[in-house]
Amino acid sequence: MVKRLFLVRHCESTGQEASAPLTAVGHTQAVLLADHLEAVGVDLLVASPYTRAQQSVAPLAQRLGLSVETDARLAERLLSATPLAHWREAIRQTFADLDLAWPGGESSRTAMARGRAAVDTLLARPERVAVVVTHGNLMTLILRSLEAPFDFAA
Repeated sequence: MVKRLFLVRHCESTGQEASAPLTAVGHTQAVLLADHLEAVGVDLLVASPYTRAQQSVAPLAQRLGLSVETDARLAERLLSATPLAHWREAIRQTFADLDLAWPGGESSRTAMARGRAAVDTLLARPERVAVVVTHGNLMTLILRSLEAPFDFAA
């Protein structure tokens, strides 16, 4: 059973698309992340399928000689099928009303359940220390599922 879980937001990226890579700063952050976590006994790496999440954990995987498992449940939450002009306000509203879903998008409650299911699956595994790389919006919802005070402002 996993005893320690490090929940990590991906490093700085060039955009929001699933294929958006890390920036030069993001690659530096990924190396710093590896520096920080290399000695904590990590024996499981899991990441969103998005390029930026995979690249964020790649230096650590290389140092530890571990493969990175991909879990689609850790992908960023789809806010809307089309870009929203005031997307920060739209996200804030979905944190105030967990069942609000913008057209073609996923509600906070649905995304929270998806992310929490991924974490619960990992916690039941035999590995002792896991690093999970996901996205800011989903990570906040996962944390909220564990402790209610996490919201948009967190």
